[in-house]
Parts: sequence; structure tokens; C-alpha cells
Amino acid sequence: MNNYPNQTCLFILFFSICLSSFGQNQDSLPPGREMEIDTMVIDTTVVDTVVIRKTQEKIKFVPRSVDLMNPVISFNRTNALDEKPNRFRVPSFWTNVNKLGANFSEVAFVNWNAGGNNSISALGNARFERNYKFRYIQWDNYMEMRYGLNVQDEQKLRKTDDAIRFSSTFGLQRDTISNWYYSAKANFNTQFSNGYKYPDRSSPISRFMAPGYSFLGAGTSYITKDQKFNLYISPITQKATFVLDEELANKGAFGVKKAVLDADGNILEKGEQIFLEFGFLVTNQYQKEIYKNMILKHRLSLYTDYLQKFGNIDVDWELNFDLKVNKYVITTIGTHIIYDDDILFDEQKDANGIVVDAGNPRIQFKQLLGVGVSYAF
Repeated sequence: MNNYPNQTCLFILFFSICLSSFGQNQDSLPPGREMEIDTMVIDTTVVDTVVIRKTQEKIKFVPRSVDLMNPVISFNRTNALDEKPNRFRVPSFWTNVNKLGANFSEVAFVNWNAGGNNSISALGNARFERNYKFRYIQWDNYMEMRYGLNVQDEQKLRKTDDAIRFSSTFGLQRDTISNWYYSAKANFNTQFSNGYKYPDRSSPISRFMAPGYSFLGAGTSYITKDQKFNLYISPITQKATFVLDEELANKGAFGVKKAVLDADGNILEKGEQIFLEFGFLVTNQYQKEIYKNMILKHRLSLYTDYLQKFGNIDVDWELNFDLKVNKYVITTIGTHIIYDDDILFDEQKDANGIVVDAGNPRIQFKQLLGVGVSYAF
């Protein structure tokens, strides 16, 4: 029993020695290291306080479509598109324009004291364009057709408009910055049916391809980026006038060489059906919306011949205003002026039917006012 206190004292002494040795190993340095510590830079940061969060901050906003416990993608609340998506198409360098239209006008009288004749007029028109543009090349093509008729009381059907027009212009740019092009141009104009000097219907004054006009030449063009303005200048242009009707060709209509007759009026040599000229051509086309739903369209052609009458200019000028009521209804106001010294008026004949005065050239003028429908596709 007396040995237990001695053992206890020895255990306590041993435990104290161990603790002192442990503290010396943690807080003391081996001999000779004190000088190294004095020259070193201490980069230790002493942290006095340690913060321990007891609870995590809760998420304040959870979207309805998010399920944190069971993330599943659902399309139950997805609505279908209002419009079907467009299918992918290979880009094209062609632009197309297709327009069909018809204008109508009507006048009716019932017991009208001032007098007047009931009349109905209709004018149909169509325009098709196929234009190509890629880098330095531009190729514009269009065809336009018009035909109009008029009916009045106690009168036969009359033609009010008749035209077939085709144009093709090929341009090559030096660079993509400038609006100037090296250009080659081909035009062709004629009509559908016979034309008369009403009320005389016995002899037509014009027919299909009588006359017909073609222009072929090369020059330069100025074309804006939006293609609303087009100026073409050609110092070398051949103009051909076709009169494929033999009767009109024998009369020398539209500038062709007329037939050679004997004293009795018999034909010794038939008239020529083609008349060629070589000269200078300037054309201009311009389109602009001058007011809301009011579009101005201008087309001008000037030509003079080097060989026959240089300085005498043939003029063909159209000016139209299109007033859009809505997508389909349109009102058109237009004028058309033509001057060609090869087209003569007021021919004079003697009692034997021999022409004594071929007549004189005059300014031709046409005015149009109509309300109709237009459809583009």
C-alpha cells in the first residue's frame, strides 16, 4: 500500500518532462538557426478569429421551371410558333419582279341634259423583271406589255393603248465602290394589233412589227446601289426600224425607203422593210417615292443619227405617278410624249391617189388617268 504514492509521483514527474520537451520542439529552434530567422522576411498572417456559419443563406428566388430536387426538362408550357419557320434556301443573285394590273374607267348618263356618250375603258398591263447582281457584274432584263380598249355608244371598239417593250442591259464594274459600269444594251419595241386613224378602219396605219424598233449598242452606265436611278450613255448605237407589212413599206412609212412607181401607179420596185441608222443614244430611268404611297416613274430615251440628220433628236419620254390606295388598288396618272421625224402626218394625195405631200413630223402626246388593281408575285 505504501508503494502507490511513490509510483504516482514518478508518473506525474515523467508526464511533466514529456510536456516540457514537446513545447520546446514546437516553440524553439535548433541552435544556430536564430541568426537565419533574423535575416528572413516573415510572411505569416496571424488570424485571431475564425468565423463558422451555423446556417446557409436560403435561396430567395427559384424560377418556376427549375426543380432543384429533381431537375427534369419539360416542354409542357412551350407554345407552338405562330408562323412556320422558313426553310433554308441557297442564296440567289437573281431578283424577280412580276406585276399584273388592270385599270378601268366608266361614264354613264341617264336623261343628262348636258349630253354625253356612255363609255367604258379598260387597260391591262404586265411587267416582268429578271435582274442579276454579283460583285462586278450586273445584268438587268425587263419586258413590259400594255393593251387598252374603249367602247362608246354607237361606236365600234377602239384601241387606246398598245405596246410591247423589251430591254436588256449588261454592266461590268471596275470596282465595287463606283456606280459606273461598262455597259452593252439591247432594246426592242413594237405593238400587238393594227392601229387606225379613227373613224377610218379601211387601211391600218400600223401593225405588229410595223413599226418595230431595235437598239443595239455599247457605252457606259451610272446605276445607284438601290437601282432606282439608271443613266445609260452610248456613243455607238445601231437603230433598226422594221416595217414588215408590205403595204406600209411601199408607202415609205416610218422612214423606210418607199416603193418605186410608174406613171400609172404600178409598183416597179417594192419598198424596203428595214431602215438602219447609226448614232448616239442616251436613256434614263428614275423611280422615287415623293410622298407616302405616291411613286414617280420616269423613262427617257434620246437618239440622234450620225449619218442622216445629226443633231435631230428622236424623243421618247414617259412620266407616270402611281398612287397606292392599298396593297391591290392603285391609281395611275401618266403622260407619254414621242417625237420622231421619220413619222409623218397629214399626207396629201391628188385625185389619182398619188402622194403630192408626204406630210410633216409632229409631237405625239398621250395622257392616261385610271383606277385599277395591281398584283405582284
